[in-house]
Amino acid sequence: MSAESVYLTTPIYYVNDKPHIGHAYTTVLADVLARGARLFGRDTWFLTGTDEHGQKVQEAAQKLGVEPQAHVDETVQRFLEAWERLEIQYDDFIRTTEPRHKVIVQEILQDLYDRGEIYRDEYDGWYCVADERFFTDKDLEEGRCPLCSREVQRVREANYFFKMSRYQDWLVEYIREHPEFIQPDFRRNETLGFLRKPLQDLCISRPKSRLTWGIELPFDADYVIYVWFDALVNYISAVGYRRDEAAFAKRWPAIHLIGKDILTTHTVYWPCMLKALGVPMPKTVFAHGWWLSGTTKMSKSLGNVVNPMDMMERYGVDAFRYFLMAEMVMGQDATFTENAFIRRYNADLANDLGNLLNRVLSMVGKYCGGRLPAPAPDAWEEGAPAELKARLLEAVEVFKESLDTFTLHAGVARVMEAVRATNRFIELQQPWSQARAADPAPLHSTLYAAAEALRVCAGLLMPLMPAKMTELRLALGMENPMTVKPEDLLKMNVLKPGAEVGQPGALFPRIEAPVPGAEATPTPPAAAPAAKPEAPKPGTIGHPEGVITYEDFEKVQLRTAKVMSAEAVEGTVKLLKLNVLMGDERRQLVAGIALYYKPEELIGKTVVVVSNLVPIKLRGVESQGMLLAASKGERLRLVTVDGDLSSGAVVK
Repeated sequence: MSAESVYLTTPIYYVNDKPHIGHAYTTVLADVLARGARLFGRDTWFLTGTDEHGQKVQEAAQKLGVEPQAHVDETVQRFLEAWERLEIQYDDFIRTTEPRHKVIVQEILQDLYDRGEIYRDEYDGWYCVADERFFTDKDLEEGRCPLCSREVQRVREANYFFKMSRYQDWLVEYIREHPEFIQPDFRRNETLGFLRKPLQDLCISRPKSRLTWGIELPFDADYVIYVWFDALVNYISAVGYRRDEAAFAKRWPAIHLIGKDILTTHTVYWPCMLKALGVPMPKTVFAHGWWLSGTTKMSKSLGNVVNPMDMMERYGVDAFRYFLMAEMVMGQDATFTENAFIRRYNADLANDLGNLLNRVLSMVGKYCGGRLPAPAPDAWEEGAPAELKARLLEAVEVFKESLDTFTLHAGVARVMEAVRATNRFIELQQPWSQARAADPAPLHSTLYAAAEALRVCAGLLMPLMPAKMTELRLALGMENPMTVKPEDLLKMNVLKPGAEVGQPGALFPRIEAPVPGAEATPTPPAAAPAAKPEAPKPGTIGHPEGVITYEDFEKVQLRTAKVMSAEAVEGTVKLLKLNVLMGDERRQLVAGIALYYKPEELIGKTVVVVSNLVPIKLRGVESQGMLLAASKGERLRLVTVDGDLSSGAVVK
């Protein structure tokens, strides 16, 4: 996302159900990235919308006894209302039933048909109504749909096909030569693995004899277009394709944010369609992970889907947005429980950020008459203020970089580290003691520096929590609290001395306990019992020295953990203090790895931890577990987890 012009898209969501946490995450993520791009001065366009054709919509409308158009007109309101509640600032919301989209789809179809890219043939195979996809015998898993495990129907009918197979070799080469095209890396490998098998031509039509709710083929009125071929075109029909060449050239190519379950359609179907049309490829297709309930994907059929509306009602919109962005490592799965939400809310927002604001406002009120004091001219040049300034500037750079590298969780973690550094700065400077001195300059410089740190951190967190961060900046006496200038994030002394600050209060009131009915922390599945070796017979030679028994090994519990923050332990050279997430449990670890890793290199890594050690203190800092690492000579590397695996998993 480093280019000056940024075009971000979400998938267009199927309207046959109400929005759930998967929809909310993708849309909030796109909104935060778009706001972040604008924050740093980039021309940005953010598109979302709804996918409104297909067999499931037609069947739902029939059950309700209404026309499909009336049904989608009603259900689309759920998404519009949800995005308004979630503070989503999209630039365009496209519906596939709109004339501006339908006419472009039909023009594309006619163009491809005229150039021999589409042909008619007989189809005999398996069809899944839920996914609206055709499958061959070898695609099925135990006779069921490989995507949703539902029953499939045998279908034999004439249809129209897009010559997708002719682009297989080109697509493989393109993916290999453009590593940024599919992110994260393991998703690129997943697509390349799919392309090792011969690519089939894509059936792109449905006969009206069994489906009428769709865009009619311009060259055969007895058919409608396959819903995926229709839906994917929205990314270009919304920004001027075939209508406004200047607008299209300005916006395209796009960055597509998708869930990993629609990877194939976006990294195989879509690029082949664009290649046939002569349209440049998207910049990036970024596939994020799933939100899990325990170790299981949330799904309507299992009854474990989180309703974002419920969470917003209980805890506020901004807190919910913050949790989604801070908790999930982009690209990997993450576990959602209400207890995990409450822990992060209390730790990050109530204890760290909210408490810091309250302390600063209280002391400015008590010692400075409720007005920001003026700092000394050289206040930022040395000592603790200079170190705090360095932390703030690092946070700005890391957060900005995280927008480009799809590591937003790491950028957020660095901002929260700067918040905690400001709390430590106050403890070190002790303004309550400085207030007793005859010279007020040190006190004034301390309080002003803490207020400036809050200004910078709130500016960076504005894309995540626009309402709350506006409230925070207003409390600091800022005249235009909603406007964050990128150049102001990189300099100090922006706040006006003498400005009246707000009254102390709870920006994020602490949540004392989960609400009734909140789910308990999920217990990870136990490892499958292995056959235990027989005990030595009486009179035989015992185990060699250093060899342990199976029973000994059974006592060690190894779990995966995600590193959320890392910092040096003061007064040491080798020790780093890590804050890790293990399932929905937060832990603090101390490890002697500072000579081998910089703190910022660790954020977001999934490491392996001995989780059942008795806590110990190293240099006065408690460590609640041990990292696994391998060393040889002067080299040391942490044991990490390859691929897509959520934190808290049992290492077997």
